[in-house]
Amino acid sequence: MTLPDLPHHDGSERYVARGTPRLGDVVPVRVRVPASRAERGVHVRVVRDGEPRFVPARLERADERERWYVADVVVHNPVTQYRFLLDEPGGYRWLNGRGLHTRDVTDAADFRLTVHEAAPRWLDDAVVYQVFPDRFARSSGHDGPPRGPLPEWAIPAGWADEPIGSGHGVAQQLYGGDLGGVEQRLDHLQRLGVDTLYLTPIFPARSNHRYDATSFARVDPLLGGDEALASLSAAVHARGMRVVGDLTTNHTGSGHEWFERARADRSSAEASFYYWTDDEPGYVGWLEHASLPKLNYGAPELTERMITGEGSVAERWLRPPFDLDGWRIDVANMTGRYRDDDHAHAVARALRARMAGIKPGAALVAEHFHDAAGDLAVGGWHVNMNYSAFTRPLWTWLVAPGSELPFMGMPVPVPRAGGADMVATMRDFDATVPWSVTRHQWNLLGSHDTARIRTVTGSRERVEVAAALLLTYPGTPVIWAGDEGGLTGVNGEHGRVPMPWDRIDGRPGAGGAPWDPETFATYRALVALRRSSRALREGGLRWVLAQDDAVAYLRETADERVLVVLTRDAWPGARLPVAARAAERLYGEDAGTTLAPGGLVIGPAAGPSVQVWRLS
Repeated sequence: MTLPDLPHHDGSERYVARGTPRLGDVVPVRVRVPASRAERGVHVRVVRDGEPRFVPARLERADERERWYVADVVVHNPVTQYRFLLDEPGGYRWLNGRGLHTRDVTDAADFRLTVHEAAPRWLDDAVVYQVFPDRFARSSGHDGPPRGPLPEWAIPAGWADEPIGSGHGVAQQLYGGDLGGVEQRLDHLQRLGVDTLYLTPIFPARSNHRYDATSFARVDPLLGGDEALASLSAAVHARGMRVVGDLTTNHTGSGHEWFERARADRSSAEASFYYWTDDEPGYVGWLEHASLPKLNYGAPELTERMITGEGSVAERWLRPPFDLDGWRIDVANMTGRYRDDDHAHAVARALRARMAGIKPGAALVAEHFHDAAGDLAVGGWHVNMNYSAFTRPLWTWLVAPGSELPFMGMPVPVPRAGGADMVATMRDFDATVPWSVTRHQWNLLGSHDTARIRTVTGSRERVEVAAALLLTYPGTPVIWAGDEGGLTGVNGEHGRVPMPWDRIDGRPGAGGAPWDPETFATYRALVALRRSSRALREGGLRWVLAQDDAVAYLRETADERVLVVLTRDAWPGARLPVAARAAERLYGEDAGTTLAPGGLVIGPAAGPSVQVWRLS
């Protein structure tokens, strides 16, 4: 449906001044009301100490198109919830993060002011590139099986071999990518336009994914050791880029030096770091995996070694010569949680505080595949890898018809939904966290844990639509290495395809996975588009269209307004409730767009398409 022009508020700069308030501050909050409404008054309902109160809003300005109201909200609690009440002739209306309602609603989707600092400002402009070190590049450059002595667990693979997708060998297939290889290929990242490198784990382990660390004290020698990380970090920073590491706070590997000491001496300090049981294997493993014993943050010394102590794991790698610019925390939602233990928020807050004390501006990103709202407003994780509010709904809209791909760990295929359902899902999840979180969430089309977006969508054209949504939506875009060239894979393990550098470099007769230069050019253009527009990086979000095959939204700052129109299939066009005196096309083919008194008319699309307009 074409969405009517409705009252609107979000936490962006047009509605709430930028900056983090303190307790006791008075914060003006604004709401935009279309001139077509007939409101008799506007109030803000604020929850203070658990009790609702009403604050009258005053008319600030008006013209022939809209009226703007402002109300002063006192930040009385660390998280202050509010929503708008419009008194209209047909009855009162509530406006919250999910939209306008003619009935009473719960507080779950209220807007929020928070005293907790937002993620570092550099994430406003960042475009992140995720690298799985074993599959990105070898510093040696050779294509056969990895050279040199290999650990007993490893199954050597040639660079052009297809990754094992499931069953025996899935975690042992070793291609031999290393950090020196990543450093040699930084030009590729800069050609694409990204500025932040995110590395999955680099500690020694007994698997190719390295989420089962045997030590947090050194870099895996297979990746080049500590010297290789220091060299890579220096090279990244010399280019004006940043690098984020990956840390497992929830568990270690069963071969970890702490765990081996704990098993050898149950009176040791390390024995208190884990959960022990009378059942096999005698301890608690993450999701019952014996290879991943779970950490117990009821042990104060564990917190000191991992987070708060001098020379802790979290601290050491943020300092020179490694200089990481932040951590992505593996299964952050489970960290500190087991049965009646729940240390999750304490761990997250301690980690953020320690990181801020060591390296102000370091980012703390959680991995959380489902509803993370309860963990994102308490001053711990800055943001989340945004599967629930972005990746999952996007997949349902752009999945290839008839696809049987499993839906991210669920025992069902990815459902195909219309644009209205995608938008409703995104709004549901976005509405449960402060805008300061939404505007920095790590949005992604897929990762090392999912199928590839090219496999999900089934076509290059729908990949373009997906990438356009990624790079024009509020949040921090994260590109999984290889997606920019159309690499494929039916699940996370199968999608960990080695980068086909011979093909990327254009060598005749090159082997390896197919590489699509046209898709690379599309990603590069969309990254450049994002960098050219402050509204696309920092603006608010106002949906104006949500139909089965097309969606459209506005990104707005005080000085810029950008319209994004996306279609997944053939579409007849529509009149959008968007007033403009002029429209400058920033991306895509013009399908016959015209300016009209009743709104902007977007012409028909013959198939998947992207149009981006700057409106005056």
